Parts: sequence; C-alpha cells; structure tokens
Amino acid sequence: MKYSIEPMNVDDADRCAELERALFAGDGPWSAQAFVSELAGAHNHYFVAREPDGHVLGYAGVALLGASPNMEAEVHTIGTDPSAQRVGIGSALLDVLLTLADSRQCPVFLEVRTDNEPAIALYRREGFEIVGTRKRYYQPSGADAYTMRRPAVLGVREIEEQQA
Repeated sequence: MKYSIEPMNVDDADRCAELERALFAGDGPWSAQAFVSELAGAHNHYFVAREPDGHVLGYAGVALLGASPNMEAEVHTIGTDPSAQRVGIGSALLDVLLTLADSRQCPVFLEVRTDNEPAIALYRREGFEIVGTRKRYYQPSGADAYTMRRPAVLGVREIEEQQA
C-alpha cells in the first residue's frame, strides 16, 4: 500500500471526522469542525497518511506545550482507516509525532482506552509506559483510559553531559 505522510489541511477535516465516527463511535468522535479548530492552534501539529490519489487513510495530531526546558508533547488523536490497519500507517504517523517531540527533547503523554490492545502494544514498542488510569475518561461510553508517558529523548550533547 503506497501512501505519504503530509501535514493535514482544512480540506481533510470531513474525511478525518468520517474516520473518527468509524473508529470511535461510542466515545464522542470528533467532528469536522473539531479538526478545523485543532488545525488553527499554533501549538498543534496534525498529519495525514494520504494515498497517491489523495484519499486519506489515517490521521494524527500532537500539541507541543510550554517552553524549554519544561516543554511537553501531548498526542491528541491518532487513527487509521479500518480497511488499512496493520500495515504500518499508525506507526508511521506516530513516528512523525515523536520526531517532533524528540526535536524539542520533551516527554510525550497520551490517553488510550484500556481495552485498545493494538494501540497499547504500539505505544509500548515506542517506549511509552502506563503512568495512570482515568476512570470513565471516554464519553458517552464511560470507558477507562490509561495515561501513558514516553520520556524525553535527549540529544547527544545532553547524554554526554549526563555521563560526565
């Protein structure tokens, strides 16, 4: 399956909302307007996985919050078309978000349903650990969420300084 990872634009909002309804029907899926609002945030960075014909297969977004040295990244959303899952699209989208966080050397936080085993496995492979549980986080379903954290990835200079 061929696709590219590109910045999301306002024209992608309807498709992303369609995917949200398919993926998160019982958990208050985002509307197209919610995506448009997120795109307007200066600290938000959103991306899509796009086929050569322009069709959106997945999406992801992260907020980079605060200022160095106390900056944090928060994954807001990530989703892949059910017909295109298990081919690496979610992993590729997450990699783009983590690269942004790593470029600012900040920890990354996210919430994930406690029963979303494929997503939890992906996050664990990328260095996330469960640091807490949010009871009834997802509405209206009332499903619980894990809060997961990935530590900041330090640059070479910082690693050398810590070892000195």
